[in-house]
Amino acid sequence: MKKEIRTAVYDDRLHLEAYSFANITQPFPKHFHEYYVIGLVEEGERILCCKNCQYTLKKGDILLLNPGDIHACSQQDGGTLDYRGMNISQSVMLDLVEKAIGQRVLPGFWANVICDEEAADYLYRLHELMMKGSHESKKEEILRQLIALLVEHYSQPFAFAVSEDHEEVERACAFMEAHYAKPINLDQLCRYTAVSKSTLLRAFAGAKGVTPYSYLQNIRIGKARQMLEHGDSLVETALRTGFYDQSHFTNCFNRLIGLAPGVYRKIFQDPKEKIHEK
Repeated sequence: MKKEIRTAVYDDRLHLEAYSFANITQPFPKHFHEYYVIGLVEEGERILCCKNCQYTLKKGDILLLNPGDIHACSQQDGGTLDYRGMNISQSVMLDLVEKAIGQRVLPGFWANVICDEEAADYLYRLHELMMKGSHESKKEEILRQLIALLVEHYSQPFAFAVSEDHEEVERACAFMEAHYAKPINLDQLCRYTAVSKSTLLRAFAGAKGVTPYSYLQNIRIGKARQMLEHGDSLVETALRTGFYDQSHFTNCFNRLIGLAPGVYRKIFQDPKEKIHEK
């Protein structure tokens, strides 16, 4: 079997993360990101579950994930996956949309999986330039064309794309956002939201599709990404984001992000260098 290869870069001109996976079999459990994900399947088939829908990802398909979209995926065909993608923060997306269509709004992609040859061509060419560390101005042009196409054909204003959650779920999420660095258990959440365990678990499953514990782990990983981007050590990051040790943190980060935290940290230390993980 071919070795798995994971490559990541940070483009400090575009302020985007780009990464590619080759020959991977790793499944990803239900999770979410606070940023946008735009990706292209190059080989292999995967089952994607997102917002109570199931898709079969195939070669040529484009993945569009909004901040907060809870999703999971696993290999379908018994083979491996070749995939390239990029992460776009909400602040960068605001700037890109304003430049592309003249409106400063966050898009909410209503389609999580699309098959669009023009968009795939833009994404492939842009990704190649980013992975090569190119300084060509063509990168900005292709990125604007890609975002303009996706926003025009596959999105609505983000505020209208986000469904309303139960009040107790919103309160529980707000509590976890505020106290993620401390130990949090279900009893605390129930006291804070003034509902029983069964009620909270049922409401959380219906609104978010994951357990409160899984949601908390996603918050912690999101905070950890921000710390690693600023160069914080793995030990400090693990302790300040609520993980009980570095090993636990590393396993959780790799399981949800697909890269080891040390590898992820390196792409921001030297944006000109491609970081490989085999």
